[in-house]
Amino acid sequence: MTTLDAKIPSGPMAQKWSNHRFNLKLVNPANKRKYDIIVVGTGLAGAGAAASLGELGYNVLSLCFQDSARRAHSIAAQGGINAAKNYQNDGDSVHRLFYDTVKGGDYRAREANVHRLAEISVNIIDQCVSQGVPFAREYGGLLSNRSFGGAQVSRTFYARGQTGQQLLLGAYQALMRQVKAGSVKLKTRCEMLDVVIIDGHAKGIITRDLVTGTIERYSADAVCLATGGYANAFFLSTNAMGCNVSATHRAYKRGAFFANPCYTQIHPTCIPVSGEHQSKLTLMSESLRNDGRVWVPKKKGDTRAASLIPDAEREYFLEERYPAFGNLVPRDVASRAAKTVCDDGRGVGPGGYGVYLDFRDVIKRDGREKVAAKYGNLFDIYHEITAESAYEVPMRIYPAPHYTMGGLWVDYNLMSTIPGLFVLGEANFSDHGANRLGASALMQGLADGFFVIPYTIGGYLAEQKPRQYDTQHAAFDDAEREVTAKLDRLLAVKGDKPVDEFHKRLGRLMWDHCGMARNEAGLKGLLQEIPKLRDQFWQQVNVKGSKGSLNQNLERAGRVADFLEFGELMALDALERRESCGGHFREEFQAEDGEAKRDDENFCHVSAWQYQGDTTKPELHKEPLTFEEVKLTQRSYK
Repeated sequence: MTTLDAKIPSGPMAQKWSNHRFNLKLVNPANKRKYDIIVVGTGLAGAGAAASLGELGYNVLSLCFQDSARRAHSIAAQGGINAAKNYQNDGDSVHRLFYDTVKGGDYRAREANVHRLAEISVNIIDQCVSQGVPFAREYGGLLSNRSFGGAQVSRTFYARGQTGQQLLLGAYQALMRQVKAGSVKLKTRCEMLDVVIIDGHAKGIITRDLVTGTIERYSADAVCLATGGYANAFFLSTNAMGCNVSATHRAYKRGAFFANPCYTQIHPTCIPVSGEHQSKLTLMSESLRNDGRVWVPKKKGDTRAASLIPDAEREYFLEERYPAFGNLVPRDVASRAAKTVCDDGRGVGPGGYGVYLDFRDVIKRDGREKVAAKYGNLFDIYHEITAESAYEVPMRIYPAPHYTMGGLWVDYNLMSTIPGLFVLGEANFSDHGANRLGASALMQGLADGFFVIPYTIGGYLAEQKPRQYDTQHAAFDDAEREVTAKLDRLLAVKGDKPVDEFHKRLGRLMWDHCGMARNEAGLKGLLQEIPKLRDQFWQQVNVKGSKGSLNQNLERAGRVADFLEFGELMALDALERRESCGGHFREEFQAEDGEAKRDDENFCHVSAWQYQGDTTKPELHKEPLTFEEVKLTQRSYK
């Protein structure tokens, strides 16, 4: 085991980023044209990075597996984006956003990265407004803010319930401007299948064209991965069906350490599962908890309609347990509370796995029109899926897998343990600790893409000779051979079971034993079951078609094969971390009141795993977490 060096700059916390930017080596404008950079992913982090690097003069290749960069999963974020503007004059500041984020992550985030994120947040809003993002505004024209979980101030900027879509369109415009200018080449319907390492540095990637099936090689002086998270390891999640772990998992198998894979977030405000037919779950924005009140019947097994249950027989459990924050406690706290009341037999709806999110009081207070102006499109989504009007009856919600705080380990410069391989947005681990506060994903994606990587990648490239290698290098031959062999192996199984059957079975195992609650016995059992399931996959899966043509079944098979390997890493990390923190809740480690109980003496570190082979346990490395500005205390929202 080695102790990882995060390369955190010295000096006062509030000056680390500005001093670091000054001390980074620069690439002069004329020389930037000599360097090639690959950016994989076109969400907020990827589109922002490609646009910014192209604007600076680098030659950028931008890749995405959708048919348009506008389809990146950033589009699905609903509720808003945080920024410490203090427009409400309610006591917000950069330091308060920094503190709330560290506390929200249960003191398992790197302080320096979080402070940088809070600093940059104030610039992000200006950037987005200049791109034409239609943020909600007050009557007088000023940008509006609303509250989100884990904070007692209003700092969340929003565009109704479509914030991610509007922000992505802004980043997309910036990206396409550079495509038009010729500094960025955009290739769609293309999936990265491997990273090419030459002399210890990332120098290119291997891809498969998803329309023609052609295996292609791309060389570069640096590679940026902005490929999102891995919540689809649970099969049912709020993620789009295409979201996967393949890019980061294959980088892990090439030597990039994977940090905190067990840190997965369960979102408390999702439409409950309705049957075996479902392939994904639908998120209802956390912003709804500003005005909606969460409750269940006090009596077990009460099947009366919500309107027939008087207030005296309702338990508004978040308001009662957490009076200081009420319904706006962080996601991990709200999710566990919902699970607790449902496990106690007081859940609502089919199967008893749901709680009410009720808008009766706000409609009485403000009127239906004002509620519709704030949340109308979210109410429309709910109606489309459930055939119920949330204006007339309470929404039914239940927690579901959502965001992943784990990701490839990166230093302060966002560079992984493979020199030249940078990781941005949800694909890295760096900013959220063991729980992400709502409305901070969009903030990190834009910060990494527009404001961090343009500086830090220059510090790396300034010490590299441009275009040292091309795609004829033997390392590209080796990587392509391995990629092709895996595709051939998938096609050669010729079993009788569809890919999705294995994904569903893996998802059920992960949800039951590595989901909202984990324990030692369950995790040990999971580590026995996943290899069995993986063996069955490679003996029984049926993948039709060929690799040299359009073959979506082959795409899914490759991604599920990666999940079957990566799920084991998630379980191993969860077993090793013998404490509860944020979204990682070990049932053996909880306070008397049922809250998560950390072990700062033994686990105040980042767990980063190094691949050692398919049949060998990965090696654990640690990055100690030190706290200069925030005092380590037991987290409380009461």
